[in-house]
Amino acid sequence: MAVNLNTFVHAAGLLPGGFTGITLLIQEVFAKYLNIKIPFVLFYWGLNLVPALICFRYVGKRFTLLSLWAIVASGLFTDLIPGLDVTNDVLLCCTFGGIINGIAISFCLLAGATSGGTDFISIYVSEKTGRSIWNYILFFNVLVLAIFLFNHISVCKHPDSQ
Repeated sequence: MAVNLNTFVHAAGLLPGGFTGITLLIQEVFAKYLNIKIPFVLFYWGLNLVPALICFRYVGKRFTLLSLWAIVASGLFTDLIPGLDVTNDVLLCCTFGGIINGIAISFCLLAGATSGGTDFISIYVSEKTGRSIWNYILFFNVLVLAIFLFNHISVCKHPDSQ
């Protein structure tokens, strides 16, 4: 996941969904508007803390502890591993980034864990209510991407403003 973020997501200026996307969006806002560079791991771990505690108590200890390994590792490695300069082509970054991220998440699932974030929330709600909230998670991801898009559009100069 860390290699994907540092190589493909950053190179193409993309934003993934979930807590990873929220973390990158918060980092960008702090860097752009406050001139403060904060490590990925701080926001990523902070966002995952409460959902992980809830899942630990109500869903399962083994599942949550294995998931925390994935969250700790991906957070640390995202800050420590430098990105490779492979391509800046957005379509290639989306394709290969999606494949690599899919493989990484598959490893988590095969180990009986998740990559955290919104998965924790949806699994908890499903366990408690018996209902799926994936449509709400999708809407939330669209909202995060809309904020990201608005942030980038507002920074661009309009051609008539010169």
